[in-house]
Amino acid sequence: MGDKIMKKSISILMAGLLSIAAVTAFAADQGVPFPEGYRNWLHAKSMLIQPGHALENPFQGLHHVYANKQAEAGLKTGKYADGSVLVFDLLQYQEKDKTIQEGERKLVGVMLKDAKKFAATGGWGFEGFAGNSKTERLVKDGGTSCFACHASEQKTDYVFSQYRP
Repeated sequence: MGDKIMKKSISILMAGLLSIAAVTAFAADQGVPFPEGYRNWLHAKSMLIQPGHALENPFQGLHHVYANKQAEAGLKTGKYADGSVLVFDLLQYQEKDKTIQEGERKLVGVMLKDAKKFAATGGWGFEGFAGNSKTERLVKDGGTSCFACHASEQKTDYVFSQYRP
């Protein structure tokens, strides 16, 4: 009896694990995942977009750009391998005592390189996560509007940021 119960328990456990794996694969297949831990990646650059800039709406604010290890190599070589992730953390800003300081987060923008999956957008998947949310997605068109802007940067594999040693 004990052996039979053990085998049944293992079967149920395996079925549960396969279900979790299938759900995870389905969720990952839905687009670009939130980049957990990105603030520990290479900080590639910062930039401030002020009123009057062409990208003021919706990107006015303080940008910090982060790169995972694959994207760090891409910044240095100009060739991005699949799995490269670039994050642009967009924050409101405040001027105080002759300084510019970070305010509330507006969005977390993500580029994920997967040449096959995102062939229609230069090999990059694009996503934006609202404010501090890891689930509220802002990109509603599969990244085509993001890519339309990035298309001007074809010579650098559609990446605006450059490596600064």
